[in-house]
Amino acid sequence: MKLKAMYSFLNADLQLVEKELEAAMQSDYSLLSEAALHLLQAGGKRIRPVLVLLAGKFGDYDIERIKHVAVALELIHMASLVHDDVIDDAEMRRGRPTIKAKWSNRFAMYTGDYIFARSLELMSRLDNPLAHRILARTIVEVCRGEIEQIKDKYRFDQKLRSYLRRIRRKTALLIAVSCQLGAIAANAPQEVADRLYLFGYYVGMSFQITDDILDFVGTEEQLGKPAGSDLLQGNVTLPALFAMEDRHVKEKIVSVHPHTPASEMSDIISRIKETGAIEKSYALSDRYLQKAFAVLETLPKNKARSTLYNVAKYIGKRKF
Repeated sequence: MKLKAMYSFLNADLQLVEKELEAAMQSDYSLLSEAALHLLQAGGKRIRPVLVLLAGKFGDYDIERIKHVAVALELIHMASLVHDDVIDDAEMRRGRPTIKAKWSNRFAMYTGDYIFARSLELMSRLDNPLAHRILARTIVEVCRGEIEQIKDKYRFDQKLRSYLRRIRRKTALLIAVSCQLGAIAANAPQEVADRLYLFGYYVGMSFQITDDILDFVGTEEQLGKPAGSDLLQGNVTLPALFAMEDRHVKEKIVSVHPHTPASEMSDIISRIKETGAIEKSYALSDRYLQKAFAVLETLPKNKARSTLYNVAKYIGKRKF
């Protein structure tokens, strides 16, 4: 089953969220609006808004209230992508030029900051101080994750713990908070909101590990960028960490720099695959996914719970 078919009963509400996202991208400064809409029109799975809406089904679901949370969480995600592209000096995202490539690094940073600010403005429409504190703390942690990514570039001696902490801040936390805030916006019981947060955290960890695997096993057409781009940009992800347990492969990996030729990168990717690092990475991703499923079992049975199971399974085990 395709991902969108799993939550087709949310289509009308998701269309409303999409309209709100377009409205949020508008600015009195036309070039800023153009850049923000350029990012929005590149598409995306909208996983975070979907999770917000599904979590809201565990409480008093009101789309006019919950939509502000869904839009705010997606805006934070989009802002982080704009900043990531500057950090990684990325020219393409989802097969389209990045904002930094089409305009400039400086303009991309301002655009990302603007989108972050809009997320806070939209969240203020929800009259719940706890939700505001959670969102503010989340933005702080996401930014810390971006700083860690800069600090860890081409740091091939980093430990597994550093990698897991980084993806927690960059990816898992936002997915966890999407689930938590969706429940809070619907006035669901605190215990349910806490369990949904934990579910989202485990799913987010699995999601990012799978994403990092796909960067090595995908084609340029599937990825919208060359395979191995993460490593070429200095982002040492789980498959590379596991592969470096083989000292011969490690010698090749630590030699990577921004201008490593494509032929050499292709050879390094092949060597990484030969070590069994891809299989080990999938195994760790699956461990997080199983923990997410275990948390779901403790939640009330409803259509949202079964949908969360299917969505988690899809994004944790997806191929592309």
